[in-house]
Amino acid sequence: MTDGWEAALAEASSASWTRRVRAGRGLASLADVPEVAEALVRLLLDAEDTAVTRRTAEALARAGTPAAVKLIARAVAGADDNQADWLRTGVQDALADRDGVPDFAAACRELARDPEEAVRRGAEDLSAWTDDPGHTQC
Repeated sequence: MTDGWEAALAEASSASWTRRVRAGRGLASLADVPEVAEALVRLLLDAEDTAVTRRTAEALARAGTPAAVKLIARAVAGADDNQADWLRTGVQDALADRDGVPDFAAACRELARDPEEAVRRGAEDLSAWTDDPGHTQC
């Protein structure tokens, strides 16, 4: 693990919400790394500040990789109503700027066949959230 990852992982556990937001943004491109994925799911389900949830979801949706979208789906499946609202807002924020988002819909379609039931359920919710005419469909 590089020093950059270690610093970002440390920030993911910070008491400062701004540092946790920075960690979520900085780690989003590393969603396929197991220890990073674990930290990102914690940030997506941050119990102390909705900004952390929203900005981490936005960063992962912008990354748009199957690994990044899978983490959002997993978090959606475990989220309470308030967290789900902020996860949705973050995803929709990212998708509003389609030029900067890889094929989110393709990642969602891939997750519909995931062996993990919670991921399939979360991907279904993501698909419903992005079913608006102004957003990319899953």
